[in-house]
Amino acid sequence: KYGVPERGPAVHYLHNHVLAYDSAKRTPLWVAEHIKSKHLQGPADRKHSKFKPDPSVDPMFTAYDRDYRRSGWSRGHMAPAGDNKFSQEAMDDTFLFSNIVPHDIDNNSGFWNRLEMYCRDLTSRFEDVYVLTGPLYLPTQEGQQKVVKYPVIGENEVAVPTHLYKVVIAERTDTPISMGAFIVPNQQIGYYQNFTIFQVPIEDLEKSSGFKIYPHLDRSKTKNLCEVDSCKLRNSK
Repeated sequence: KYGVPERGPAVHYLHNHVLAYDSAKRTPLWVAEHIKSKHLQGPADRKHSKFKPDPSVDPMFTAYDRDYRRSGWSRGHMAPAGDNKFSQEAMDDTFLFSNIVPHDIDNNSGFWNRLEMYCRDLTSRFEDVYVLTGPLYLPTQEGQQKVVKYPVIGENEVAVPTHLYKVVIAERTDTPISMGAFIVPNQQIGYYQNFTIFQVPIEDLEKSSGFKIYPHLDRSKTKNLCEVDSCKLRNSK
């Protein structure tokens, strides 16, 4: 009579990324973006951007800057600001809390930053790069059972993910599509770790995330990104 709960997740369309938001955890479920080399050049500057709630998210379900302040966790972008230098509006969108998760400080500025740079580096060798990024909350073994544990921060109890994932598709004319999926612990792991250590089958990520990834992609026609491109950072951007 009065309807079912409006649990979502609704899809939010921003200037250069699309996301689904987890209103219970106050973080995105996933963030999808399309990167081209032209997106990496332009006048946009992150010094003009500010972290703030996404106006399309109900204020009851958003994170706020005060939740992160003195929490011991950084504000981790899922769609990086550096992918949006072509537009100040697009860069500003990446600072909305609908695109942010609590991220280990060293991981955010270290290994994860290298992985983001690698995605940008791919645009020098591929015409189109598609990236899907988000948080995971994975179980650990405790005695005879597995348990999911994660902290929450701030008065709004923003969930701290145990892991982050990134799925990368790279396309160029007249060659098979290349794809790689990565799951990275949300902790300090060392700046120079090889990306391949964290590569996983896409099906494993789907089981952990609870949703199909790139459902319209014919995977039988794709190649392993790390076999095609070696998954090594060549140029820092």
